[in-house]
Amino acid sequence: MLRIAGFFTGGVLSGVYFPVLISFRFAVSLIIFLSVAFFSIRFFLSEKRMMFCSGLLGLMAIFFLGYCRLLLFTNAEDENHLSKIIQPIEAYEAVVRSVPEEKANSWKVEVEITNVKTKQWQPITGKLLLYVSKKEQPSLSWQYGDKILVRGNPQELRPPANPGEFDFKRFLSFRNISHQQYVQSSDVKFIQPNSRPGFIYYSHLARSWSMKKLNEFVHGDDERAIAIALVLGVTDGIDNDLQNAYAASGAMHVLAVSGMHVGIIYAIILFLFKPLDKYKGSKWLVAVISLMSLWSFSFVTGNSPSVLRAVTMFSFIAVARPFGKRTNIYNTLAASVFVLLIYNPYLIMSVGFQLSYLAVIGIVYLQRPLYNLWSIENRLGNWMWQITCVSIAAQIATFSLGLLYFHQFPIYFLISNLFVIPLSTLVLLVGIFLLAISFISPLASLTGIVLEWLIKALNWTVFKTEALPISLINNIHITTFQCLLLVSIIVALILLVEFKSIRWLYFAFGFVLIYTIMQWQHFFKSIDQKQLIVYSINKHQAIEFVDRGQSYFVCDSLLKVDEDRIRFHISPNRLTQGVSQTSSFVPFVRVFNGIDYYQWKDKTVARVNNRNAKLPLNFSCDYLVVSNNSLNKKQLTEIRAEQIIFDGTNSKRWIDAIRSLKPSASTYSVIEQGAFILK
Repeated sequence: MLRIAGFFTGGVLSGVYFPVLISFRFAVSLIIFLSVAFFSIRFFLSEKRMMFCSGLLGLMAIFFLGYCRLLLFTNAEDENHLSKIIQPIEAYEAVVRSVPEEKANSWKVEVEITNVKTKQWQPITGKLLLYVSKKEQPSLSWQYGDKILVRGNPQELRPPANPGEFDFKRFLSFRNISHQQYVQSSDVKFIQPNSRPGFIYYSHLARSWSMKKLNEFVHGDDERAIAIALVLGVTDGIDNDLQNAYAASGAMHVLAVSGMHVGIIYAIILFLFKPLDKYKGSKWLVAVISLMSLWSFSFVTGNSPSVLRAVTMFSFIAVARPFGKRTNIYNTLAASVFVLLIYNPYLIMSVGFQLSYLAVIGIVYLQRPLYNLWSIENRLGNWMWQITCVSIAAQIATFSLGLLYFHQFPIYFLISNLFVIPLSTLVLLVGIFLLAISFISPLASLTGIVLEWLIKALNWTVFKTEALPISLINNIHITTFQCLLLVSIIVALILLVEFKSIRWLYFAFGFVLIYTIMQWQHFFKSIDQKQLIVYSINKHQAIEFVDRGQSYFVCDSLLKVDEDRIRFHISPNRLTQGVSQTSSFVPFVRVFNGIDYYQWKDKTVARVNNRNAKLPLNFSCDYLVVSNNSLNKKQLTEIRAEQIIFDGTNSKRWIDAIRSLKPSASTYSVIEQGAFILK
């Protein structure tokens, strides 16, 4: 299964990164040819060399099978896909495919389009994110499978507008979502409820009921949010401060129901039914009970992708256990990967999927050798050492990906996990118990109080760990290739210890040398540079001057206090440029008649932010940044600038009008073209 899952995964990744490498029909032809060759050699030739060739042919067939599965799963390739519609869409029918998620000003819902109206109604396929304004719709009670009618034309998702910004379009493409639309409540009409409710529909109802019960018996906003996150895997209610504290303490993994939580449930099932081991057939009974319990838990949590992944993984482990010595844990994990990728090949691009399997592999391979390094007779000390070894093994396995995706490393993860893992285990178990006895109000209320205090203790531990000096090393920038190099270094060092061969040290040294060269290259290419950037942020002004790690940032007052927007739009570029200091005071600015003049190295950058600003006679500059529709026809004729840059506060209609007045002028609109960057 390791070979089969490996080649299938390789085919899926080829389809992700090289979707037009070969056509679907040609890939199917290759699968048929390779399969016929495989079985022909197997049945008619018996030489060892030919058997090896047959195995290779079979694995190549599986590789192209993975490639075809990815292409089949990608709806955007269909002829009737939403992205193929050229004419404006007046309205469309859609089916709700997610629980409405509450945002600051809207409700976010994933819907699947079935019919659209252009000149006439026609069937169509495709998914989009629908944002319904909360102004006239304070609550939204749609259920999975409900049908709705929406007025308006969905907009195709746009690529990142600023350097280093999270690629939301690519992320949603892995869920077959290609469009989005923001509508008022008057633009949406409910047609009919789900006519054929199935497993997913009732699963969502079960999760809604569970959230209602946790909200009823657990008090305190933070406590409720953590209870719902740990028991049901819903993290929407956790505020940024609490989330940052968990990240800084190395306890972020407990906030999403994943392999650890499902593993805890499976371990408790094994513990409870351990007395049955002496009876014949008991292992199969425990396997059946385990499967029922795990999938019931998945049902209650709404079958979220992370829970499905973890439950599938442990289902294979549960079924493999009765076979005893004939099974191999790595084979079992590979089998679960194979099944999951057949179900949804884009899971391979999920951060949770990658981290979950790496953590499990790290624990399986490294925990026991680490534990054997130190024998502790004291029961409490032995238990603490076991948890420490699990934390170290998981951290070693996920270290590289953690740096790549989260750009940070928690220093005190060993200390925090000594308390966080037991407390989060208790929170999970007490939370499940609370749901089980929720119909007994007095007992449920008492259980809710216990759960609330356990969460208070968990949060206190997390905040105290975060408050320790240098609790988090952040702003770490590595590329995907550097991440692979770090993985190679770690693997080479592990193999050096296991096989005691000096050649693995040579490999590790070679990988370190390549990594170092790439770091120096990044320093000279990105950090040791001067940069002017006008960010693309809708309805906001944002200009940044970067000089070898020093940033001078100019923005409007609303953006200055909006940490979420700064973190999303601006921080990624600062990370790449190695910015260590940011200042809102710009020493090289001069203000004259309402115009800001920045003498940036050998360039003059002017910024007009007010319609009443008076341009001096013979006004000239290298770059003119315009905000708030500030230019008029008279000013435009007097300007002599190498390039006029319109920031995110200008309207598209006004920009088009200005361009028509002076078509010869070199202009740049950050809303249409993305951030303006001058190096």
